[in-house]
Amino acid sequence: MTIKTLLFDLDGTLIDSNELIVASFQHTFKEHLGRDYTKEEILPFIGPPLKDTMDKLDEGQSEQMMKTYREHNALHHDAYIEMYDGVYETIKSLHEFGYPMAIVTTKIEKTARKGLELTGLDEFFDVVIGLDHVSQAKPDPEPVLKGMHALNGTLETTLMVGDNSHDIHAGQNAGTKTAAVGWSAKGRDYMESLNPDYVLNHISDLIDIIKE
Repeated sequence: MTIKTLLFDLDGTLIDSNELIVASFQHTFKEHLGRDYTKEEILPFIGPPLKDTMDKLDEGQSEQMMKTYREHNALHHDAYIEMYDGVYETIKSLHEFGYPMAIVTTKIEKTARKGLELTGLDEFFDVVIGLDHVSQAKPDPEPVLKGMHALNGTLETTLMVGDNSHDIHAGQNAGTKTAAVGWSAKGRDYMESLNPDYVLNHISDLIDIIKE
């Protein structure tokens, strides 16, 4: 069935914030846990809600670690963030075609909107479903369903696009179609192993998908 509604994860999907996230984790872990973490050690922490990661590492310091992370992230945000190739042009085209679109992220809305504004993508996304809008984060279906309902979409005609297992599983758990991005920091093979309906080589592949 034709895709009529599009839901996007933000970080690692539309904007490249991976180096910022890694740097913020490394700074936080060094300050609170007293050791240096490699990028490879940090990759598993990209995607899940921040609280889940901090609770897992040191529940007693979790709140302070989140504060340190967010302060570092906000301070260095603009220096790191950039869009992936073709994102602005593709999202602009989808908007002009009249496709309802929303961001569904594990970030809080305020932080997500900062990235959208910096890249100019904010003009295309009125709906942002952040961690502060839901009781259960991805991979629970709640954020996806909330985004879909905000756009008056239906399960059969909604596509969830993301770069992590949490995005694909959230869409699958909700009952939507799913598209994994091949430029995920975790690698194309990993994303394919999640059995999404589509794997994107480039963001512009979405134009072909919606025309199917």
